[in-house]
Amino acid sequence: MTGLRSALEQYLSMRQGLGYKYQHQARRLAQFVAFMEMRKATIITTKLALIWATLPPDRHASWALRLTDVRGFARHVGNTDPRTEVPPVGLLPPLQRAKPYIYSDTQINALLAAALALPPANGLRRWTYHRLFGLIAVTGLRLSEAIGLQRDDVDFDEGVLTVRQSKFGKSRLVPLHPTTREALRSYAERRDAHLGPRCGSHFFVAERGGRLLHQYAHRVFWRLSRETRLRRPGDHTGPRVHDFRHGFAIRTLLGWYRKGIDVEQQLPVLSTYLGHACVRDTYWYLSACPELMEEAARRLDRRWEARP
Repeated sequence: MTGLRSALEQYLSMRQGLGYKYQHQARRLAQFVAFMEMRKATIITTKLALIWATLPPDRHASWALRLTDVRGFARHVGNTDPRTEVPPVGLLPPLQRAKPYIYSDTQINALLAAALALPPANGLRRWTYHRLFGLIAVTGLRLSEAIGLQRDDVDFDEGVLTVRQSKFGKSRLVPLHPTTREALRSYAERRDAHLGPRCGSHFFVAERGGRLLHQYAHRVFWRLSRETRLRRPGDHTGPRVHDFRHGFAIRTLLGWYRKGIDVEQQLPVLSTYLGHACVRDTYWYLSACPELMEEAARRLDRRWEARP
């Protein structure tokens, strides 16, 4: 085992011991160490870090993220090897967050209707995706959180979901509207009647009772997007499942603005509900949606007009 590979194991163990999942970072850093080994390089330098981070050349969006991973690892290695160079911040353009697509109610209804038309006609699949995408749209859950729900995480009596160990290792409670609770209850009854003892421990399951996989959920969503003309055949970009979450956040903020609620005071509440690690991630929505900016500007104008 090379020195860098041993150092990587120690680094990952430390990060994960602090509560970080660090799964994607671990995969990328393993690729970086393999790159260093192929070059027979034992010392991290800014030049080598940049060469690796900008591979492949057609994926500009991930370059800054890859270099950020190396920067953290290099700081760790530098504690024991002073020859290590830590790549400075600002060498590459920062990762730009994708502009959220805000679905209209009509578009959401069309997607859910298309989900109910999925084959087979007598199967569970169409109900699974109808309820899955519907739940994400009305609660703002991440896809990973929704498909990770266990049966016991859905409390029909109290009308609450328990989201465990989400993106930042946090768990939280998510209250459900009565109509959402009843929709999930009907799905659970249909699921159990369809699968019986073959049903796994997850709440949302595949046709034969196993857990849903991210890649299949995305493929189904892309199919529904094309069927409802949100995407054209052959499009590689377009509205995403994650935009349901963005739409939920922005509709909530718009509703508060229009009701005259103090948005600044309520932002930490929304941040907690969404499972953000920091409230600044929730503030991003204020600048990500022109309609929100307009509402904020109107409120500011009213305050100025009210001053003596």
